[in-house]
Amino acid sequence: MADGKKLVIVESPTKMRSIQGYLGDGYEVLSSVGHIRDLADKKDIPAELKKTSVGKYSIDIENDFTPLYVESDRGRKTVAELKRALKTADALLLATDEDREGEAIAWHLLEALKPKVPVKRMVFHEITKDAIQAAVNNTRDLDLALVDAQETRRILDRLYGWDVSDVTRRKVGQGTSAGRVQSAATRMVVDRERERMAFVSASYWDVDATASALASDAQSFATRLARLDGAPLARGTDFDDNGQLKKAVVVLSETQARDLAAVLEKNGTASVVSVEAKPGTRSPKPPFTTSTLQQEAGRKLSMSAKHAMGVAQRLYEKGYITYMRTDSTALSTQAISAARAQAVALYGDKAVPANPRSYRNNSKNAQEAHEAIRPSGEEFRTPASVASALDRDEARLYDLIWKRTIASQMSDAKYETTTVTLDAVVTGAGDHATATFTASGTVYVFKGFLEAYEEGRDEKRGDSDQDQDQALPPLTVGDDVRLREIEAKGHATSPKPRYTEASLVKALEEKGIGRPSTFASIIDVILDRGYVSKRGQALVPSWLAFSIVRLLEQHFTELVDYDFTAALEDDLDAIARGEQDRAAWLRKFYFGDEDGRVGLRNIVDNLGDIDAREINSTPIGDVATLRFGKYGPYLELPATGEDETPRRINVPDDLAPDELTAEKAQELIDAPVGGDRLLGQNPETGRDIVVKDGRFGPYLEEVLPEAPAPVEEAPKKRGAKKEAAPKPRRASLFKSMSPETIDLGTALQLLALPRTVGVDPETEQPITAQNGPYGPYLKKGTDSRSIGSEELIFDITLEQALEIYKQPKYGNRGASSALKDFEKPDPVSEKPIKIKDGRFGAYVTDGTTNVTIPRGQTVDDITYEIAVQMLADKRAKGPAKKPARRTTTRKAPAKKK
Repeated sequence: MADGKKLVIVESPTKMRSIQGYLGDGYEVLSSVGHIRDLADKKDIPAELKKTSVGKYSIDIENDFTPLYVESDRGRKTVAELKRALKTADALLLATDEDREGEAIAWHLLEALKPKVPVKRMVFHEITKDAIQAAVNNTRDLDLALVDAQETRRILDRLYGWDVSDVTRRKVGQGTSAGRVQSAATRMVVDRERERMAFVSASYWDVDATASALASDAQSFATRLARLDGAPLARGTDFDDNGQLKKAVVVLSETQARDLAAVLEKNGTASVVSVEAKPGTRSPKPPFTTSTLQQEAGRKLSMSAKHAMGVAQRLYEKGYITYMRTDSTALSTQAISAARAQAVALYGDKAVPANPRSYRNNSKNAQEAHEAIRPSGEEFRTPASVASALDRDEARLYDLIWKRTIASQMSDAKYETTTVTLDAVVTGAGDHATATFTASGTVYVFKGFLEAYEEGRDEKRGDSDQDQDQALPPLTVGDDVRLREIEAKGHATSPKPRYTEASLVKALEEKGIGRPSTFASIIDVILDRGYVSKRGQALVPSWLAFSIVRLLEQHFTELVDYDFTAALEDDLDAIARGEQDRAAWLRKFYFGDEDGRVGLRNIVDNLGDIDAREINSTPIGDVATLRFGKYGPYLELPATGEDETPRRINVPDDLAPDELTAEKAQELIDAPVGGDRLLGQNPETGRDIVVKDGRFGPYLEEVLPEAPAPVEEAPKKRGAKKEAAPKPRRASLFKSMSPETIDLGTALQLLALPRTVGVDPETEQPITAQNGPYGPYLKKGTDSRSIGSEELIFDITLEQALEIYKQPKYGNRGASSALKDFEKPDPVSEKPIKIKDGRFGAYVTDGTTNVTIPRGQTVDDITYEIAVQMLADKRAKGPAKKPARRTTTRKAPAKKK
């Protein structure tokens, strides 16, 4: 018998607790903890299907691309719990997120639960009492067009990813992959680096001065030489990327600029020939979408796209902001009223225009959340009022969202820009008679929305703007001014700046590649794969990325074409709107059609021979060839003699591709071979100790004496073993050591490792301290234990070592082993949550599930809510794939004759 309760299923445990409080006793709110099932991996495909069309992708290619879904271990457990709750419910409300992925999760729940009670879709864009109750009273049916669009996207990514990644792994290297949007994003970063590599810098000079009215020296202003005898002076924008002028301008050399500055300094005066004042207005930017939030969080808060979206997710689930995955810039009538009221309360009646502002979506198919990201509720809570309830990053991001929303409804800013032109008579400066200087100043007469917020800007190349905010003194035509602090300045044109996460997100959106809700995960993938690394905020491509992009451009041209990738997004949007059939579209994408589309299968089946060596090679001028091998990039020089092999020179890891010029390559080639530095002699053996630069980093070597010339010996008997040549002793340097500063004493200590710490009195086994590929450790027989730092190898005592061995090898070793403890247990496992330091960095654990903290985040960034979500996401993915065990059949020994 049903007890009259309605079962509500949401995605996350945090959201579950908030919504339960708003709905009351007539509802039971449970969480699916994300996805409950996904496309089957190869190991999950039943044996009877492995030889069918399903066996390759877990997709039945021959039957309308029907996917084979399987539930994860966690998914099966979740479904069982939900089914038990459904037995006593009289209705089911699927309240997953209101985007395509949320719609797909709701459909999967429906397929797995097979409910016999009425089912409705409940959607909301903010977690407040009014919004949740309104959502309960305004349910709808499941939108199968959205489900089709998400399923098509998932199938498309599987087909593309598995086929193309198989080629990259074979031709570039294990661990590499390709993806529909991932590859386009990687290509954009590589293309920008190629532009920087091809860029030719041009130099030019100009003259700056400080001017002040002769009548009063109190107010001075900055001015710059603009023209000589009416001809414009060169600026950075006058040169193209090849260093050539695009138009006729005067280019001063250093000598000319310094001579001119000296003459102007001697003359010392100029006259005002024009004063022009122009009024202007600036309008506020619209409220945040997913994309613009990621961009501004990167510019203003230095947050990665992934980190910003994680913080926004927490703010949404706690009820502080509306849904954070949206392309819409629209605000509800309620939100507009709240923003205007708060602007008036803070900045006065003039802060808002007479009529509310409305913003139109630029996106062709705005993501299914129908409102911009804004503070939740009928009245917005100020950042100060919520600061105590939020962690540092939540408070900073809420403040950004609040300011942007308030500013979007405020009045235009009004300013006046004044431009002053000064002429200075030049005598004794070659052929020039008149030097014209200009100065500009902007003064805001009404700040309007700037009282609350001003949008950040991406780095731009070219000349730095003159100080536009300077206030110019009152001047009239004919006034004389004094010129002083006259200085000749040299400039060099600069290439386009590298992408940052913010500018890459902006570029992806402008090109229509991917969806804003996926940008964060895309950037995270290309960072994790090693295709891109960060230098400050800039994204620097690796040589591995060059190899991947070269392979795709040469053999998968259409798949990495920006317009083609954007067209795929338009088609997926059309499926979401119900305008295209998913099966027909997938058939055309995979098999091609009569209109000329080749089709993915035909591309992969007709690749021909791919020269892996050529794919992984980049000429560096005429000096050498950059190759990317198993252990990373290196320069290869051709062999110079018949018996010689090509010479290889390692490329430093921190050298960006655009910095590896022909000159730099020659410098690496001319450096001492191997970077050997003699430290001295081992007093015990008399052998030289040298420090070398190896492929895996700097190391020490005790040089063996040259072997004497071979003496003719009687031929050895057949089958006799050849004596192995002696190997020199070697040892790696600690991470804290430098090959330039290491001394002989330290080198001898390293070569003497492993160090015997002492003998265990109970087992009588020696305990040694040594270094390994995963860091420093103790060893007693076959029992190894990690220790805190490499320096402890020399310093750790027997008592300290015995104390470490008393602790359990696995699991919790006491409070001292945790970097951070949380007071509340995990809501799923009900076990304590800790952050520990592991072999691959800090990780979150509840004793059963471990999740490494992503790069860009620190231990302090992880709150209890983030930790719970990280653990839930890891469980949702299921256990890590284990490599297939290789089986071999042992042959029986041959019978003796």
